Amino acid sequence: MNPSAIWYFECVDLYNILCPHKVKALNNTPTHVFKKYKKGQRIYSLKDHPTHIYLIADGQVRIGHYLADGQEVTNAILVRGEIFGELALAGEETRNDFALAEQDTTACTLSIQEMQQLMYGNRELNFKIMKLIGLRLMKVERKLESLVFKDARTRIIEFLKDAASWKGLKAGYETIIYTKFTHKDIATLTGTSRQTVTTVLNDLQEKKFINFDRRRILIHDMENLR
Repeated sequence: MNPSAIWYFECVDLYNILCPHKVKALNNTPTHVFKKYKKGQRIYSLKDHPTHIYLIADGQVRIGHYLADGQEVTNAILVRGEIFGELALAGEETRNDFALAEQDTTACTLSIQEMQQLMYGNRELNFKIMKLIGLRLMKVERKLESLVFKDARTRIIEFLKDAASWKGLKAGYETIIYTKFTHKDIATLTGTSRQTVTTVLNDLQEKKFINFDRRRILIHDMENLR
């Protein structure tokens, strides 16, 4: 699948589409609340019984799971507008992952019943949600394969290429990625250390493949990035 197609579905601001405060069908729902989570607080844990879907109104959330040997793996880092906990809609009986507030976070919560009400008769929304679930699972499988078969440098460079394909803005031969990800975030997403990420990015910059600062990463030539 074309990476840009994956990013199309992930970049949809579902908060504006699904939040009951913004949707006439649910704006009088008495059970709807915003929940606030402190940095480092668990939103839900592995094996919890799923009752709600979460929409990020503000902040940043890390989704992860554990390997058989107990190693913690980060599946995704999500920001405002993104949805998580959606596997409950696919029949998940207990949580297969955990959600942790990476920053002070405000989330809009929707019960499974409220989400089903929104999805009823709405083909476009059903398609987006099911596609999102499928693509998230594909990305987890791809990441596990990468952790087993590829070295740290390759994983970091592939992360840059994927981010450029999904989020990048083309400017001639160059691609600009405006990102909030820190070196630590990139490390958790690629299964490497923060020091390794810094070393690889500095090496790529010294060789003039990229330029980066806290706000953006500029890739000079995608085809020659290696």
